[in-house]
Amino acid sequence: MAAIKLNPLDASWLMVESTDTPMHVGSLTIFALPENAKPDFVANLVAHLRASKTFAPPFNLKLRSAALKAVLPAWVEDHKIDLDYHLRHSALPAPGGERELGVLISRLHSHGLDFNRPLWEAHIIEGLENNRFALYMKMHHSQVDGVGGMKMLQRMLTTDPTEHDRPPPWSIGKGSREPREPRERSPLLQRLTETARKQAQTVPGVAQAFADVAREAYKRTNEAIALPFVAPKSILNGKVSGQRRLATQHYELDRIKRIAKKAEVTVNDVFLELCAACLRRYLEEIQALPDKPLTAGVPVSVRPNDDADSGNAISFIIANLHTHLDDPLARLQAIHESAAIAKENLQKLPKDGIVSYTMLFMAPYILQMLSGLGGKTRPMFNVTISNVPGPTEPLYFNGARMEGMYPVSLLSHGQALNITVVSYAGQFNVGFTGCRDTLPHMQRMSVYMGEALDSLERAVGKRVKKVAVTA
Repeated sequence: MAAIKLNPLDASWLMVESTDTPMHVGSLTIFALPENAKPDFVANLVAHLRASKTFAPPFNLKLRSAALKAVLPAWVEDHKIDLDYHLRHSALPAPGGERELGVLISRLHSHGLDFNRPLWEAHIIEGLENNRFALYMKMHHSQVDGVGGMKMLQRMLTTDPTEHDRPPPWSIGKGSREPREPRERSPLLQRLTETARKQAQTVPGVAQAFADVAREAYKRTNEAIALPFVAPKSILNGKVSGQRRLATQHYELDRIKRIAKKAEVTVNDVFLELCAACLRRYLEEIQALPDKPLTAGVPVSVRPNDDADSGNAISFIIANLHTHLDDPLARLQAIHESAAIAKENLQKLPKDGIVSYTMLFMAPYILQMLSGLGGKTRPMFNVTISNVPGPTEPLYFNGARMEGMYPVSLLSHGQALNITVVSYAGQFNVGFTGCRDTLPHMQRMSVYMGEALDSLERAVGKRVKKVAVTA
């Protein structure tokens, strides 16, 4: 197979890779042993995984030259993959609770990948309390994003609890399509001309979108809409070290949906409010809450008005978290307004315009990372908050029921915290990935988020009762 050149966005994750900023993303999935499972169930599962010597893209791809990864990155197929290196079997010390698992995953996620090999690892971890085991996987962000990783994970799972011959994810990969060179083989000048023509067609719409953002910000005195680089400096936005810390929390998805319905906001608005509440309390506790409200960079799924396709369009917005407000309902409504305005500006654009808008919008952030200015200058936003939709039905892996799944994300200089939620079979599973040396006692955020959810439920309930009495 010929070498496959990386596109600029994928290559950028290799360019900013360093000891302090490893650019891999991960997932932690928890499985329950089947009823009447034998003591050697996990050992047999590992043996089954090791028996599969077939590797599909991207699991069979490595860099053509690790030394030139930041200059001329390209993928080539690795024909001598050492599965014993990539697949690890571990066990937790007793009692095998959340603390012991969190310590292990934090340590595993802190270690960078070997750039002389395919950029992935899989860890089967047994010894969890209540007859459970875990699978932690990580892969470089140049090869997978949150949605892509979710799809690859789902392909190794099934809704049938009696199926016991599921292949491992590295045998399935992205699916049946093999990576290949672009089919476009027209002369370089012709390709450049065509690209320029398409981009030029989107300029009026993109310019109008930026004008709308500026106009809204002027009308609302920056209270509702969040602009790039107006975020306050905070402890979240300095240089980071390479050591990571993971904290998790999970709730019933129906609780989030009930609040959203009663408050007439979206599920993602509720999630942003929970993040704002726990951040406000945590930063107040360590005496590091800025006077001005924090802002969040939020990947969003956007359907353009002229797009009849059934697929999703992915872009990026900045939302004001209104952490200066004490009342949770007032904060929720303010967050809803901020996110709605930002998303509305994107929805006005055609599909090609969204791509141009996102690239232009994010260019300063990417340049900060590439130039080494991240963590030294004013941040584009304070924290990254993501919501990734996951499977809606219970899934199984060779008879073991998946009980939960948690995202483990990456950090960069200027971004010491990432909060991502994944939904699964009625669950709302939150993963906090933070810089160990920047954020002391980061696990408290997960506790504070749970208490914030309780408070928000009470506040929404009181508001509904008050409205009913008034009516």
